[in-house]
Amino acid sequence: MKKFLISFLGAMSAIWLSMFLGIFLVVIFFAVAVASASKSSDAVKVRANSYLELDLSGAFADRTSELDYMALLQGQLNKEQVVGRTAEAIRRAASDDNIEGIYIKCGGSAAGIAQRQTLVEALRRFKQEAPSKWIYAYADDYTQGDYYVAASVADSLFLNPVGGASINGLVATTPFFKGFLDKVGVEMQVVKVGTYKSAVEPFILTNMSEASREQQQLFLGNIWGTIAASIAEGRKVSADTVNSWADSYLFGASAEALVERKVVDALCYGHEMNERLASLTGRKSASKLRAVGTSDYLRSLPEEKTSKGAVKLGVYYACGDITDSEGNGIVGTTVVADILELAEDNDIDGLMLFVNSGGGSAFASEQIWESLQYWKKTTGKPLYVYMSDYAASGGYYISSGADKIYAQPTTLTGSIGIFGLIPNAKGLITDKLGITFGTVKTNNASEVSIAQPLSAADRAALQATVDRGYDLFTRRCAEGRHMSQDSIKRIAEGRVWDGSEALKIGLVDELGNLDDALRGLAASLNAESWSVVEYPREADKWKKLLRELSDELETRYMRSRLGDMAPLYEEAARLRSLSGVQALAPVTDVTL
Repeated sequence: MKKFLISFLGAMSAIWLSMFLGIFLVVIFFAVAVASASKSSDAVKVRANSYLELDLSGAFADRTSELDYMALLQGQLNKEQVVGRTAEAIRRAASDDNIEGIYIKCGGSAAGIAQRQTLVEALRRFKQEAPSKWIYAYADDYTQGDYYVAASVADSLFLNPVGGASINGLVATTPFFKGFLDKVGVEMQVVKVGTYKSAVEPFILTNMSEASREQQQLFLGNIWGTIAASIAEGRKVSADTVNSWADSYLFGASAEALVERKVVDALCYGHEMNERLASLTGRKSASKLRAVGTSDYLRSLPEEKTSKGAVKLGVYYACGDITDSEGNGIVGTTVVADILELAEDNDIDGLMLFVNSGGGSAFASEQIWESLQYWKKTTGKPLYVYMSDYAASGGYYISSGADKIYAQPTTLTGSIGIFGLIPNAKGLITDKLGITFGTVKTNNASEVSIAQPLSAADRAALQATVDRGYDLFTRRCAEGRHMSQDSIKRIAEGRVWDGSEALKIGLVDELGNLDDALRGLAASLNAESWSVVEYPREADKWKKLLRELSDELETRYMRSRLGDMAPLYEEAARLRSLSGVQALAPVTDVTL
């Protein structure tokens, strides 16, 4: 009877599991079918008296991706916008007679500073190429990031009568974990090279060092200077005026006071703004407005014909943390395989490496650097780099061998230095929990244990490893930048630079956006036009879906269990993924 019950329950479990998987796959099938149908349906027809609506809400991404299945299942399809595609829509709208102007609808978007700068540059080019067209902006409340984009280019800024605007400058916040580690009995043992290599500071200090404060003050001041100058130009005021706004806690000011101080031009409710747009576009009422979003607009347009003699340029997106063999960012083994495969591809004439990374594994960074040099040597074709919000530490490492490097003035780069972190958990394991170990080994260097502090010999060996890595890193940079290694070391030391300073000291060649970089790459091939192919190719759809589902369930479960402690768990998980010596930029959140 017992065996029967066990067999019966086992069979029922298998049936229920099969039914669950079956229902799950059916849901996925219909979701994908619906999404595919929506993507293949008739494109929006853009008629006369239309305007392009730039929706500054939700998140902005660096590249076009395939269907996001997790977002689809959560009812959040098409919530993420791609910066490059949005800029392309703005560019093409300039010569479209059906588009009367651009309406920037500010709703609190999430985007990097360099990404926002790309949008500002695209909107400025629109004004230059279509001076008769207008750009208006509206918000219930302007976040500083959205205000930067809108105020830099809009002919007029409108605000809800009970709304506000946040203009408060930049702040960089670094969390420090040493106090917590002391309480639980864990000491982080550090080996590093670079006075300014502050990525280790959160684990060994309770506040930032003077060196870290110095470098952050410089790059924050330069980046804010760029933003303030852009806002001042758009609002036709001085940069000092913008700084006076940032110093006066504008978020507490009334909407009327914001008009008086020229922060915005006029106040109106949303429906009144729609009526204004109707008047601008010659429509009888707000209900007759012909607004077209940037994504719909691009789908409505025919593909641009590539002129004869155009070159094909590959753009390889390297975004996220650099890891050795697994992860969701820049995975060394995957990137190397992709680059080696591209070396066999005769269809592309030049390669653009798009970098948005604060670094990671020093070993993986070296492997990626070498594969790119192999690509250059094997193909004889040009390799350019465009740096987005970050190209620091390992992100700079993989960029350093390019023929030419482009960055935005607001890009954070450099951080040429490496480190290793080895926890000593003796205070937790032995002193607090009472767990002891008996060890037998054959040689002195048989083991480095987290249950005891490093010996002098252990530390010396690890420091030698880091020193060799730093020497190799600076040598790679010197070779790529055609500078002496001593010159590189003088500007290295783990120091982070903004794009403007990086240009002055020779770490980058040009300031500009991705389009500028592509134009430069095409010019190096004596071509005036080009087409783009994006890499890497998307992973197998089902594998991607299951991986994302697993990650999402794990994240939600841990957050529900840990509550406010979840960020500490996530940081610990990130540390566990950092194996070996790291070329990683400081853990600093720069808030716009």
